[in-house]
Formats: sequence, C-alpha cells, structure tokens
Amino acid sequence: MTRAVLFDFDGTLIDTWRLYLEAFRRAMEPHFLRLLTDAEILALEPTAERRLFERVVDRSRVEECYECFLRHYRSLHRTHCDGLYPGIAELLRVLRKDRYAVGVITGKSRRAWDLTFAESSLDSFDVVITDDGVAQPKPHPEGLLAALRACGIQPPEALYVGDSLLDCRAARAAGVPFGAALWSKQPEDVVTFQDAVTRIAGPDRCFINPSAVVEALRGEHCTNAADHAGGSDHEP
Repeated sequence: MTRAVLFDFDGTLIDTWRLYLEAFRRAMEPHFLRLLTDAEILALEPTAERRLFERVVDRSRVEECYECFLRHYRSLHRTHCDGLYPGIAELLRVLRKDRYAVGVITGKSRRAWDLTFAESSLDSFDVVITDDGVAQPKPHPEGLLAALRACGIQPPEALYVGDSLLDCRAARAAGVPFGAALWSKQPEDVVTFQDAVTRIAGPDRCFINPSAVVEALRGEHCTNAADHAGGSDHEP
C-alpha cells in the first residue's frame, strides 16, 4: 500500500519552462557569443544546471556560468515562471491531509530550488533531494533511494510522479511504481509519452490531471480495505 508520494518538480508540480529556457539562453550567451534558440537549448538536454555547464563550457568557466544563470533565474522568476499547474496545490493539500509522506526529487540545484520554493507559496515537503545531493542524476535511482530512506519506507510503498522518461527510468531502477504526469504535456505529445512509459515500465498509472492521483490512491485504499474485509470472512 502506498505510504509516500514523491514528485519530480519542474514540469510536474510547477511550470518553469519559459524561465529555464531564458535563464539558460542568457547565461550561455558569453560562451556561444550569441543567444541560442529554444531548440538549440533543448538539444543540449538541460536536465540539471551545473551538469549542463560542465558539458558545454570550459571547465574554468563553469562556476561563472552557473552564477550568471542564477542571477538571470532570480531576476526573471516573477515574469517567466508560470507557477504551479492547476490542481497541484489541492493535490498536495489532500495528500498531507490523508497522511502520505510527500517529497521531491529534482534535477534543480539547491540554490535554484530555494529561489523557486520561496516564490511558490508551497508548504514544506517531508524530503527534498536536489541535484547537489546526489553523485548520479536521474535516471540513476540514487535520489529516489535517498528519499525513501529519509521517509523510512520501502520502494513498493511509494509512488513517483514525473513528466519525463528520466523520471520513469529512475523509478524503475529504484523499484518504485511510476505515475506519468500528463497534465504538463501538449496534447500531441501525450500518446507518445504514454507509449514510451509503457515500453519502459509497463502499464503503470498515467494521470491526466492532478486530481487523478488522489482518485488512484483512494481507489487503492478502497481495494485494500475490501480485500482485507473479504479475507476476514474466511478466517477460521
């Protein structure tokens, strides 16, 4: 039975798409000597800030580029961050009310997390694992396993909800059931993402909106209660 619900952050709980693209674009301008297009930035697979800079800029300029990114990330936050996805605040409220442990495993750096969390009006999570806290990023299961240890639960007792195949692969590697967050996907991308998730991890849960997460968990609870009641009828 599920005891903890763990989430990816960007693209799952909050829409930072425009914010990240613009902060990356401006931070890397001195290296490329021009502003990259969105497509060029996405082709670099920017899943974690410092790790991206370590791959694309001179080693001696990684920290400079990261600090530049943070300055732009901070200055652009209120104009380019599009906030929590509809239904997320209510989802988190219900999960806490129903006494689930709630956590985040994200590729954000801790400093970027602190900036966004302070602006988000979110309540504290039971555990937050950022990119600074792991040696191996997703799809390695290190972050998920660290969150499970912090919550004191076993992998089958958790659900990890994310919007990417990296999230799906990390969940599979950790032995954690995966839930595909479809609410941030463009309509034309939903079927492709669902099919890819199914190929990687089997027909796990797919959630069209945040309220579907609650419905699935409450359905699980009702099923377990019914199974328990049915078992009682057969006890000697």
